[in-house]
Amino acid sequence: MPTLLLVRHGRSTANTAGILAGWTPGVDLDDTGRAQAAALADRLAGIPLARVVSSPLERCRQTLEPLLAARPELGAPAEDERLGECHYGEWTGRPLAELAKEPLWRTVQDHAAAAAFPGGESLRELSHRTVSAVREWNGRIAAEHGEDAVWIACSHGDVIKAVVADALGLHLDHFQRISVEPCSVTAIRYTPQRPFVLRMGDTGDLGSLAPKAGPVPVTPAGDAVVGGTT
Repeated sequence: MPTLLLVRHGRSTANTAGILAGWTPGVDLDDTGRAQAAALADRLAGIPLARVVSSPLERCRQTLEPLLAARPELGAPAEDERLGECHYGEWTGRPLAELAKEPLWRTVQDHAAAAAFPGGESLRELSHRTVSAVREWNGRIAAEHGEDAVWIACSHGDVIKAVVADALGLHLDHFQRISVEPCSVTAIRYTPQRPFVLRMGDTGDLGSLAPKAGPVPVTPAGDAVVGGTT
């Protein structure tokens, strides 16, 4: 099955200001975020990419711009609202330092499966839509580009953490244990039996994620893996 590269957008003006941006329009990358996006294109230079899918929010589209400029054969990214940021409802646009004083904050941190944002969605709903989206895209890309295809989904911190928690078999209550830095790459190889998390929150070189020539190594259970990772 294909390998998914989950890219978190580069650092944004809301990240710098400590604001929970959510779906607020006009949140752009800051200078550091733009530099991170430019470096991402170089980090991915040796990896053949079959498809690029993105959250529709500006900060994700801006993160992909240098990569798509360097790889015009990829065309425009497909946008999928299911990969968009959590709908934080009444929490949207508020400072994180202020939100940390809300009673719901501890539920979000310690019992995420019970957390629902006032006027927004629950973290269970977020997990369901995002995991469904990446698995659907993975199947489509396998059918169109083959089992060894590598593809990108550019999204947001909580989205990526929810997908990783599912891939690791973690209860959603534990998803806050996962750290995803701006412009980091998390690689997940889906197989018929189980997913393999190959990289998590990686901000360094990604060359070893390129598909290898020759037979693909397998684990004792018979699951194919990427790059010899067991």
